[in-house]
Amino acid sequence: MTQDNRNFFLAIALSILVIVGWQYFFAQPQFEKTRQTQAELAKPATPPAPGSPDAIPAPSPTAPPQGGVTPSAPAVGVQLSRAEALAASPRVKLDSKSLFGSIALKGARIDDVSLKAYRETTNPNSPNIILLSPSGGPSPFYAELGFVGGSQPLPKFDTLWTADGDVLSEAKPLTLTYDNGQGLVFHRTIAVDDRYMFTVTDTVENKSAQPVTLNPYALVSRHGKPKTSGYAVLHEGMVGIIGDSGVQELTYDGIEKETRAQKSLSGTGGWLGFTDKYWAAVIVPDQTEPFEGRFSASGTVEKSYQTDTLEPAQTIAPGASATVATRVFAGAKETQTLDYYKDNLGIKKFDLLIDWGWFYFITKPMFALLDLIYRYVGNFGVSILITTVLVKLVFFPLANRSYLSMAKMKALQPQMAAIRERYADDKIKQQQETMELYKRDKINPVAGCLPMLIQIPVFFALYKVLFITIEMRQAPFFGWIKDLSQPDPTNVFNLFGLLPYDPTTLPLVGHFLAIGIWPLIMGVSMFVQMKMNPEPPDPIQRQMFTWMPVIFTFMLGTFPSGLVIYWTWNNTLSVIQQTFIMRRAGVKVELWDNLAGMFRKKAVT
Repeated sequence: MTQDNRNFFLAIALSILVIVGWQYFFAQPQFEKTRQTQAELAKPATPPAPGSPDAIPAPSPTAPPQGGVTPSAPAVGVQLSRAEALAASPRVKLDSKSLFGSIALKGARIDDVSLKAYRETTNPNSPNIILLSPSGGPSPFYAELGFVGGSQPLPKFDTLWTADGDVLSEAKPLTLTYDNGQGLVFHRTIAVDDRYMFTVTDTVENKSAQPVTLNPYALVSRHGKPKTSGYAVLHEGMVGIIGDSGVQELTYDGIEKETRAQKSLSGTGGWLGFTDKYWAAVIVPDQTEPFEGRFSASGTVEKSYQTDTLEPAQTIAPGASATVATRVFAGAKETQTLDYYKDNLGIKKFDLLIDWGWFYFITKPMFALLDLIYRYVGNFGVSILITTVLVKLVFFPLANRSYLSMAKMKALQPQMAAIRERYADDKIKQQQETMELYKRDKINPVAGCLPMLIQIPVFFALYKVLFITIEMRQAPFFGWIKDLSQPDPTNVFNLFGLLPYDPTTLPLVGHFLAIGIWPLIMGVSMFVQMKMNPEPPDPIQRQMFTWMPVIFTFMLGTFPSGLVIYWTWNNTLSVIQQTFIMRRAGVKVELWDNLAGMFRKKAVT
């Protein structure tokens, strides 16, 4: 076996290794997540009963309580249905433009919120997205507000409030009242806007003969570790901004590594809560007052996770009252909605509830451009195509220089071949003479890589936008692409749906078999683009360039279809652009010769 053959097979092995590694670490988790049903996402999570070994320790008198169970919660090992958990407390109906559900009168929790505009699948008859759920049922997830401190009895998770109405809507706020029987009367007014923001105003009247000192608190509690996508490109878990701390992002596993599974910060202004891929539940204290924010986890068998705020103590004199206002966001992470709350409600950096990433300065403008074009064309897929053209126009001067440099290099191929022949046994001399040739003709040998390098940040930004923004969720293109944020649903291995089985469900190899129509088209477009250039003289490079479209076809098979469409369109535009520039420079386009050369019989030496 010759050295070239050994290198060739080594290159193939490395290529296969890349595919296997990529499929194992990226594709397989994606398919596992896609096949999870909503029932699996709502895996029962029974919180520990008070007094059990896993019970949450009692908080100090001046710390926010850990979110607890309702007195009607089932015993350990018994799981109520969601309907049974909701029925355990008297409730007031929630019905706004964007939300529906109910408010619990027992504990005055915001613990039943569903989204009107979003469903689990593209089927318009599929269930609405359920965001918040009550304690005692599957996957408890709720917001709770109140006071700690003092010696008076204070409202708790099992306190029964009275309501002045039976429906909470954007046009009709709800006022809840509780009298502790010892001189303190609590009034809680809950208002909701036409999007996803609740405003909770608590007023405490002191009718006793003694002053009372209380600390307002607010919390979001989540029982049981939820399913997450598990990708480094997306944060899911605890998130917040506390004063000038910057964005705090803690995963469900990450909080366990903190001292006592807690992390606390103090500052003025900010917010904290939980974020999923598209949804979030967040508490927003008064932006002008200092507060202490805390992220924590507790329990050993079934974990409970919590984010909470504790505001400075307020002393209420006899005959006086005190008021504190807190906001609770529970809804979809729509870009315009979060920007609106940041700008109009003065919530510090609220737009960063979306994980724009380190390249925020590229990613968010990319989304803004896509969204702007979408408003005119009404299709995010078409918006991607138009955006690609605009990006090509912006970088045209640089690409023009790159392709001209490639044309010059092609013109020098006879001289370079002569150098290799003259110094066949002296590789160093070959390189020296070749560099002198480049220098004399003012050629940058790496200029040909620039078109690929240019699109890397654009590719990453678009990938991030497609992956994290809810606007791309279930956004259709044309034909069989019903969701640009999901992989192409067709598959070559079942003849694009003609055979009644899903190849991706096969054990061990299923996640390798995710090649749809658009990934195939992308692979062909990449192959054509690479055949536009002269064949590399080095056989190893030649084989790698031949296999690269195959590798990318497998890699992008599990990517969002919107990204594959972008890559295909970008390749097509690059072929057109390169053909135009090289013909204008009087250089022959190698495409047809290279394609024909694949079918010529090689001479036997």
